[in-house]
Amino acid sequence: LVVGVDQTTLLFGYRDPTTGELQGFDIDVAHEVARAIFGNPDAIEFHALPSKARIDAVKAGTVDMVVSQVSLTCSRAKKDVDFSSVYYDAHQALLVKPGSGIKGVSDLDGKTVCVTANSTSESNIKKLIDDADINATIDEVASRADCLLDLQEGKADAITSDDTILAGFHLQDPLTQILDQPLHDEPYGIAIRKNKQDFVRFVNGVLEQMRSDGRWQALDEAWLS
Repeated sequence: LVVGVDQTTLLFGYRDPTTGELQGFDIDVAHEVARAIFGNPDAIEFHALPSKARIDAVKAGTVDMVVSQVSLTCSRAKKDVDFSSVYYDAHQALLVKPGSGIKGVSDLDGKTVCVTANSTSESNIKKLIDDADINATIDEVASRADCLLDLQEGKADAITSDDTILAGFHLQDPLTQILDQPLHDEPYGIAIRKNKQDFVRFVNGVLEQMRSDGRWQALDEAWLS
């Protein structure tokens, strides 16, 4: 099973610096699909993909599926890929440094906000900024982890992304703060190439079994409690 994943997002998909192995919630979900197909969770080949390459990799058929915090949107489902059922409900939020004075979108006037290029967070924050009629600079980066570096170096005043991603950033830098103001719902689905309905149904069956037998809950507690 060839699976596109992220290798830079703590908790969901990252490469352990000690072992060199990929770990995280998404990685374990992919292993469960491989287990259901082959009876072996390790019958899998991971392709590390930057966020902007996830959908294209599925469309090109270079991977069988992508499990990488892909937000299930109507636009993507209509034009680009098919999705499994939702396997995790995340929410877009803001991460700032304490004392930044930023408590919500309205406080981003004159500030720089870092986002991952071609993400739903990028399109969402641009709309929120327009609706609030404020002047904020968007700092687009290719890799999620680059936003944390920009915040630490003072190149950005805030990061906007899914709360799951921001939780990993906060673990890496406890001096940061996730604002308790969800900006947008971000349900995650496994992205699969169009016209592979049998495979979509199979993956949905695996996810449903994981929910019913406690494996999903175990992963949630192991990685995200």
